[in-house]
Amino acid sequence: MATSSTLSQTQRYAAGALLALALRQAQIHQRVLLGSHGLDEDPDLDTAVVCSADPDGRDLWTHDSRGLLFPVLRFLEIDPKAWPGVEKTAATSDPKHHIGAFLRKVFEDEDDGEKAAADRSDLEFALAKAVDAMAMGLENDVAPGDLFKQQVFGEGSSNDEHEDNEGSPSGGRCSKDYRKMAVLYMLLSACVADVNMAEDGTGSPRIRKGYDARHRVALRLIATWLDVKWINMEAIEIMVACSAMAAAKEEEQSRECVSPRSRWQSWKRGGIIGAAALTGGTLMAISGGLAAPAIAAGFSALVPTLHALVPVIGASGFAAMATAAGHTAGSVAVAASFGAAGAGLTGSKMAKRIGNVKEFEFKTIGENHNQGRLAVCIMVSGFAFNDDDFLKPWEGWKTNLERYILQWETKHIIALSTAIQDFLASRVALELVREGAMQTVLSGIISAFAWPATIITAAEFIDSKWSIAIDRTDKVGKMLADVLLKGLQGSRPVTLIGFSLGARVVFKCLEELALSGNNEGIVERAVLIGAPVSVNDELWAPARKMVAGRLVNVYSTNDWILGVTFRASLLTQGLAGIQAIQVPGVENVDVSDLVVGHSSYLGLMQQILEQLELNTYYPVFSPSTPRSK
Repeated sequence: MATSSTLSQTQRYAAGALLALALRQAQIHQRVLLGSHGLDEDPDLDTAVVCSADPDGRDLWTHDSRGLLFPVLRFLEIDPKAWPGVEKTAATSDPKHHIGAFLRKVFEDEDDGEKAAADRSDLEFALAKAVDAMAMGLENDVAPGDLFKQQVFGEGSSNDEHEDNEGSPSGGRCSKDYRKMAVLYMLLSACVADVNMAEDGTGSPRIRKGYDARHRVALRLIATWLDVKWINMEAIEIMVACSAMAAAKEEEQSRECVSPRSRWQSWKRGGIIGAAALTGGTLMAISGGLAAPAIAAGFSALVPTLHALVPVIGASGFAAMATAAGHTAGSVAVAASFGAAGAGLTGSKMAKRIGNVKEFEFKTIGENHNQGRLAVCIMVSGFAFNDDDFLKPWEGWKTNLERYILQWETKHIIALSTAIQDFLASRVALELVREGAMQTVLSGIISAFAWPATIITAAEFIDSKWSIAIDRTDKVGKMLADVLLKGLQGSRPVTLIGFSLGARVVFKCLEELALSGNNEGIVERAVLIGAPVSVNDELWAPARKMVAGRLVNVYSTNDWILGVTFRASLLTQGLAGIQAIQVPGVENVDVSDLVVGHSSYLGLMQQILEQLELNTYYPVFSPSTPRSK
């Protein structure tokens, strides 16, 4: 049994098998959307089966060549002879029976004596309470230091009250809940570990170091199977990052007195992060968020618990990490290979220059923008009347992702938006709206060459600015892809959200990732809002393949501005921003009841994102009261 886990060999095998099943199901759901029928209903085999051109199944995420499954199984110390069986089970067309069986195995306790069971229960209990405290701090945006002490050690309450309020493993909360946290903690640790697969030739190495987006999607599905709120998983991500930094700190302190070879072997076999804490040569700069004094205080309270769970890392390593994290100014902690390199996205204002693009800059949202989290969100506006419109639409959305906006070609975006606004304010436009001519355009009843002359004239007035903006948009999309390929975001899953021309930037980024080679595993989710992207004249299928999780097309049938500006051939081929698109795996969300025009999105972004519930594995859009017109 691995020294870093409370799980038995059988339980670790079951956990590894669940990850394999989740990887396979998540890949199927790239093409077969989940609906009201339930998570595990059999998909349409015509769209879900492996392509006949791939008889060996090399396109499957669980195939050895992908390096997503076998390194995890090795970290979990599962016998290599059992790996092919796990891979074969994951490829089954009927996963429901296997999922239930492995879930039962995870919760079955070994008959290894009363003391061992009690010790295991105590550790799982302590971990679960620590996760609860961290999650509560994230949810309520409060300092978690005192919460850690209350949750883990029961400070501030009597022993009787502590017992009544789940203050022991035998308290009111089911022991299965504690086991769930141990399973997720172990699986995440295995997913981010840089396991040495070449040592005995047991499998292919990982293609992408760090935290792969496909792993995060699979863990999101497993959390759904376990009925665990995603915010608890986000808390575990922070704790695993802390453990990685503590492990690296301990290694740094012990480097002179322990031989590198023996230290490597010890950590690789027993460490909760293993080789991830030692390899990759990547630094994660923690100057806020995770390194804030309040977080550090909470982490200090966790030292005894984490040291018990990860005995190969000395308590001094955890303590040193907590002390270092307490200094917000200038603190830099060595982390695992999933960290952001140096200043990351904000370190360089310009990526590889393409064409005539003059402005391409990442800016943080908020004082510390959740710096140090294990997942990143990049938000891109494409319709603005001033500089603030690149930032304000996104500010109110609460998320635990590390957050950035991309500000690009401000001059051209504002010029186009202002030209559209001027046309909308004109007497001609108001008359056309009153006569219903704009809705006629969207309905497709008449073709582009038969549009009213006044609409053609207005569109020509906007044309020059629109053409320039589209040209810059496509180039900025390629530049964003270049940033992601260079790993400036760190080896962490990325969520991309774009609005208006910003949505086209996101799409062109995905398209470029697809054209550049095997770049799956970078982007976890993508949301296109009011996107001026043609339905039939773009590489939708390859772009969809670049997104491990949900790809959402948010549209409004009232958005005739896109119809006017994207007239002629592009409109006749369909437009994502004004209609549902029939592309396998793309989630269509109609917000026509909320959005009465293109500029309406500026004030509705927070509401739309909240109603999408992006942290759920299922496609979700929670309707609300329609906006009055």
